[in-house]
Amino acid sequence: METAPLYRQLADRYLDAIRAGTLRTGDKLPSLRSLMRLHGISLSTALQLCRTLESDGWVEARDRSGYFVQRPRRLVIASMEEPAAVAPDPAQFVGIHAKVSDFVSRRRQGEARVDFSTARGAPDLYPAAALRSAMVRLLRQQPMLLTRAAPSRDSSPMREAVARRGLRVGMALAPEDVLVTHGCIEALNLALRAVAQPGDTVAVESPTFYGLLQVLESLGMRALEIPTSPQTGLSIEALEMAIEAYGRIKAVVVVPHLQNPLGSVMPDAHKQRLVALCERHAIALIEDDTYSELLDGAETPPRAIKSWDRSGNVIHCASLHKILAPGLRLGWISAGRWQGRVEMLKYAQTRSTEELGQWAAGEFMASSAYDRHLRRLREKLAHQRACTADAIAAHFPPGTRLNLPPGGLQLWVELPERLSSATVFDAALRERILFAPGTLFSNSSRFDHYLRINCGWPFDEAIEAGLRRLGEIVAACGEQAPYRPRLAA
Repeated sequence: METAPLYRQLADRYLDAIRAGTLRTGDKLPSLRSLMRLHGISLSTALQLCRTLESDGWVEARDRSGYFVQRPRRLVIASMEEPAAVAPDPAQFVGIHAKVSDFVSRRRQGEARVDFSTARGAPDLYPAAALRSAMVRLLRQQPMLLTRAAPSRDSSPMREAVARRGLRVGMALAPEDVLVTHGCIEALNLALRAVAQPGDTVAVESPTFYGLLQVLESLGMRALEIPTSPQTGLSIEALEMAIEAYGRIKAVVVVPHLQNPLGSVMPDAHKQRLVALCERHAIALIEDDTYSELLDGAETPPRAIKSWDRSGNVIHCASLHKILAPGLRLGWISAGRWQGRVEMLKYAQTRSTEELGQWAAGEFMASSAYDRHLRRLREKLAHQRACTADAIAAHFPPGTRLNLPPGGLQLWVELPERLSSATVFDAALRERILFAPGTLFSNSSRFDHYLRINCGWPFDEAIEAGLRRLGEIVAACGEQAPYRPRLAA
């Protein structure tokens, strides 16, 4: 790996100070002579340092006064508007498979130069060495872990760790209330199959993760899309209207913390109202809490929706896929009054989940190293999100809107002039730049002028160049200019 030039290294050092609040908006940077003396650098290097920060939008040059910290570009880009609290469109059988299949097949046509399309962290963000050591130690202690059949119900350290950590978010769970699954997607499958039948209506956030729409389609269920705020999550008012207008809704599925793709966080008052509303109308409430550990400052995590559940009407689903070990595909479900049915469905569908990963993950979760890992992960993701937002603000055309969430792996971007993300996707794909177009996140076309950008990979020159070029493609598509590829094959 090439070492960045000295001026860039020093610029990054000052940028870290700005982001940490050590240098604030309006503060003056050291003079060129002071920079030369402080760092033992030439005048040319000092100038390059300041001009780099200026071109990136972090400082401004004032005539005969020097360089001053200014408001970052990402903080002046327009935020997204709130959705209207209107009754949603009629529920429909989901038609997402064709769109997702087309997206996946086109992604695989060639190796991506820059890939912003997945909500995933880079492998280096996760404690691979610690998990590997835990597995080696476990196999020494229990050499039959890989060759014996895993019991359908056991007291693995993972179930115990999940139950223990549930106390932090207000849930009183026993280990036997936790069923380990093949990721959160199996947990959602089980939850939906437990509470609804083919043909039933399920209310979902709009926009929502396309994987959930795929699950609903595969189960033959109808999706009723409920307007969702980029700040506070699913609109309780719109859900109330939907219940009155459309009658029997069997379930509501929500991601209360860092919703995918919006990044919204539901306030506690909204969670309480949602629990009460679903309880009153005998509607199962399915909580997908995959992302809450990625919230900035999650040392004091937000309360789970299930913490307000007194009747077993809330089904809590979560996963380690985004926060600890993407390769293990470990999730869990606590299904309240449907627990017995979920266990039966799990046994019929996939039997048990392999033990080695559960034991290794559970032991790690029970140690102090887990919270240290989560703190480092949140810090790195915060830095990567900030850099990505800065680059979008700097390189995308005027009129672009951006939701800057308080944590997580992705940014939701609104294109100017309602420009079609499908058009931009086609153009970007020809240069092997990938992102997730907004059409994937709804059965309708209402989010065609949005796109989701992943921030899970360390921000470097390749990432910035990809965002710069993507911004140029957006501008060219908006102008309907002739398309001219610029990246070398």
